[in-house]
Amino acid sequence: MPELPDYAQTARAAWTKSNAEFTAGTARDRWSREDIAWGVWKTPESEVRILPDLRGLEVIELGCGTAYFGAWLKKHGAARVVGVDITPAQLATAREMNEEFGLGLEFLEANAEEVPLPDGSFDLAFSEYGASIWCDPYRWVPEAARLLRPGGELIFMRNTDFELACSPDEGKVVEHLVRPLKGMHRLDWKDDHGAPETSFHLPTGEMFQLLVQAGFQVVDFRQLYARDDSVDHPYYSVVPAEWARRWPSEEVWRARKS
Repeated sequence: MPELPDYAQTARAAWTKSNAEFTAGTARDRWSREDIAWGVWKTPESEVRILPDLRGLEVIELGCGTAYFGAWLKKHGAARVVGVDITPAQLATAREMNEEFGLGLEFLEANAEEVPLPDGSFDLAFSEYGASIWCDPYRWVPEAARLLRPGGELIFMRNTDFELACSPDEGKVVEHLVRPLKGMHRLDWKDDHGAPETSFHLPTGEMFQLLVQAGFQVVDFRQLYARDDSVDHPYYSVVPAEWARRWPSEEVWRARKS
């Protein structure tokens, strides 16, 4: 694998720690579920209704982590699911779960900005808080387009403009604007536990333009709130459920390659 940029090395260190402290312990529960649920607030796909018919599709998950979402896609009819991630610890957990559940997923240690697979190999590229926030959008979005066949789709979940504009460099989200949207791209700050973190976010208009420039047509877009019965996440505590019941903290995009 080529040498990773500085922000990817930071992300790999953060996710190695997260795997040890949280994600490895929750992987089995998530892999065992049948129903698809989105993001921190576990919003059911039966409410979001943004995924296409998965039957027979070849899928690549960009920044798969422990690959529970890829497992759900396979259970719902995907013919092939390839998970790409830069963190060996996360991939080890994913492989352990794949062996236990026998779903036949494939895994590749690689940067989602530069995937060593041929052009036009997949029908669906997917990311739930993977490449969609940890990779530079000006690199991973065109890479997703390269990997897709004509008519293939890109679906990804990320944070909203609301959340990012109300997020200080350290600590929980607040109820007023603390950073400008203009010029937002790379964000260097402290994570929930005080460790250095780099993530990426383009404001909605700029993300829309980037998708169009990469050869996509945006066909759906949903912003998600915490549900009435949502509680604060046990590990990702930056956004309290009470805040996210009033302002959307998560969004899902669906775009189709021309």
